[in-house]
Amino acid sequence: MASRDPPATSHAPPDVPSGVSLFLTIPYTFFLPELIFGVWVWILVAATQVASPLLQGWVMYVSLTSFLISLMLLLSYVFGFYKRYESWKILDSLYHGTTGILYMSAAVLQVHATIMSETQDLKNYYINTAASFFAFITTLLYILHAFSIYYH
Repeated sequence: MASRDPPATSHAPPDVPSGVSLFLTIPYTFFLPELIFGVWVWILVAATQVASPLLQGWVMYVSLTSFLISLMLLLSYVFGFYKRYESWKILDSLYHGTTGILYMSAAVLQVHATIMSETQDLKNYYINTAASFFAFITTLLYILHAFSIYYH
């Protein structure tokens, strides 16, 4: 007699919305601002003359990689891929927490690059200042997302 094992897939947690209501629920509302401000960081860093390639290379790496992974995570929520795994919230919280820490390091390095470019060209200084501002805003968004998923 065959035993009845539970199916390999599990149901999604009831508090994860689907469709457009995903963007109206508080932990998942942070996805779009994270993506928008993250894009501004790497666009602004790419638009400047690089004062220190090692510092701003790390900023570009963190901002571009986190943008792509966050976009994949958002698409997995929109298309419902999260329904296959029970520990999806843990993965989401760990990812956003780690990315918040990495973005903080990138924001601090971007501020250092901004200070270094202050004496060179005023246009690059202003662009680097804007990139630093957006990097700190993006850091805050990633940390808020991690804590809101963890405590939700």
